[in-house]
Amino acid sequence: MKVLVTGSAGFIGGYLVEELLGRGHEVVGLDNFSKYGPVSHSYDSHPNYSFTEGDARDTALVTKLLEGCDHFVAGAAMIGGISYFHAYAYDLLATNERIMASSCDAAIAAHRDGTLKKVTYVSSSMVFESTDRWPSKEGDQLQVPPPISSYGFQKLAVEYYARAAWDQYKLPYTIVRPFNCVGIGEGRALGSAEVMSGNVKLAMSHVVPDLVQKVLKGQDPLHVLGAGDQVRHYTYGGDLARGIATAIEHDAAINDDFNLSTAESTTVLQLAEVIWRKIKGPDVPFRVVSDEPFAHDVAMRVPDVTKAREVLGFTAETSLDTMLDEVIPWITQAVQEGRL
Repeated sequence: MKVLVTGSAGFIGGYLVEELLGRGHEVVGLDNFSKYGPVSHSYDSHPNYSFTEGDARDTALVTKLLEGCDHFVAGAAMIGGISYFHAYAYDLLATNERIMASSCDAAIAAHRDGTLKKVTYVSSSMVFESTDRWPSKEGDQLQVPPPISSYGFQKLAVEYYARAAWDQYKLPYTIVRPFNCVGIGEGRALGSAEVMSGNVKLAMSHVVPDLVQKVLKGQDPLHVLGAGDQVRHYTYGGDLARGIATAIEHDAAINDDFNLSTAESTTVLQLAEVIWRKIKGPDVPFRVVSDEPFAHDVAMRVPDVTKAREVLGFTAETSLDTMLDEVIPWITQAVQEGRL
């Protein structure tokens, strides 16, 4: 099939485009390079890939790119790690709402007048930000208090857009919720905000690249947010791409939602020590100091992955060790080249 992917140059988007091309699909990419600046990928010259640099808030542009497409992955968003939620609280809400409204307007027209069969919306584990039940299963986001952060609230709104477009316009949808993507491709985010963690300026992205660069730059003791007892499920980008692609293709995914994640829980402190040992070796004492945590640093983010396994046949199997063995050398090179 022919698939439009907005946010195609982003972190998860890059993995997804590669996965879709590997499955034999034709892919149309759209991105405005707003987070990292221009980036290149190994598939840029692939005969089944075409790319447009542009803004997903441009309804006319998205409508044009959807011509002849069977499927649309609405993945474009202003997104980052925990520091992003605070530095850009308003921009995250306003920008992402405009992206989503434009995407849905274009998709509704393309479904009505063209070949578009379904939209897959990329939501987030942050819809469970205020949950009091773990593991969080699909449907809990409608039963627990709404997210406190503007980012989490907007991601919940993405899911309402999906269901509302079906209710009124019968635009079929699938909602996917990635949990803590880990992989290569993240650089230092653009923007005026600077967040320091000890003597290191954070990359404004996610916990893994930030911890790795701090260890590589010699930070000792290592600074972590709070006590480091926050529980996360670190999921390989390639696994997430496989899960999203499966949800795109699977008939049973229509008008349904899925948590996409590893089943393995890891605390931030455990993650930090694994990274420390991989870089420093077994003999250097592991020492940490606690920084003041951010207000929206969720204590537990633990998904129920049963539905994706039983309905889609999807499991995220890549171990944390394997992920880090790929990511650490990539970040090491980025630090050496001054990109982080």
